[in-house]
Amino acid sequence: MSVVVKRVTAMLALGGAVLASAPAFADADEDNLVINGDIAIVTEAKAPAHMEYVDTIYSGWRFRSDETQVMQADDFDNPGMIGVENAMEKWAAVDGSEGKSCASCHGDAEESMVGVRPVYPKWNEEAQEVRTLEMQVNDCRENRMGAEKWGYTSGSMVDMVALITSVSRGMPVSVAIDGPVAETWEQGKELYYSRTGQLELSCANCHEDNYGNMIRADHLSQGQINGFPVYRLKNTKLNGVHARFKGCVRDTMAETYSPGSAEFVALELYVASRGNGLSVEGPSVRN
Repeated sequence: MSVVVKRVTAMLALGGAVLASAPAFADADEDNLVINGDIAIVTEAKAPAHMEYVDTIYSGWRFRSDETQVMQADDFDNPGMIGVENAMEKWAAVDGSEGKSCASCHGDAEESMVGVRPVYPKWNEEAQEVRTLEMQVNDCRENRMGAEKWGYTSGSMVDMVALITSVSRGMPVSVAIDGPVAETWEQGKELYYSRTGQLELSCANCHEDNYGNMIRADHLSQGQINGFPVYRLKNTKLNGVHARFKGCVRDTMAETYSPGSAEFVALELYVASRGNGLSVEGPSVRN
């Protein structure tokens, strides 16, 4: 798509919200991400076969400023790693009526959790449902530890997901979309392309039709979630996937869904699958 066409499309798709500040084109840069000098991150890949309108997928890291990008390249500079450190303490802490910690069953997170993040959300055969990582954490807390569930977007939960994610950095996202998850995946796809709210916008209007455009002060990415949890400089904390979904839906001036809802679980499954082939890179740093 030409620069001119993308500019026109952006104005037509985003309506008055965009017309207030004419968009400019600034596609993904060509920088490479290597964390701590030894974890190579794939930030560009051929789009999965199920994506009909995009040939190449890019991590959101490629759309950020140099100053933001460099923060993620070193764990000492990445503020999201504070959440990982907090979660390591929780991992070892006994909690609940069963006198267990996460480590009681799983041992060292840096060994036992490698490869977990890339395949979530995934089908849970015992529960007969698609589960996000947050759902699985709470299942362990409630049914293995006898502990209270954490709030879906609480600090403790987001920190724990950041820890589990961090040990798989560099591994390719590989979320299944067939078999028992297929129905949920289709539901997520429908949500992704459905226009909502007074602005009548879908996820695709911004992140598929207009990625690369500058809308006001924001550089639109493809909305990939391989970098979550994300430390946002805007609110100076780690943010989970469903918290970001909630904010996006709210920005269309629509009634949004709740974190952990069936709708957002389906949407996460679909959006995660759009990043198949990119590296897990969370906790990442974004605007």
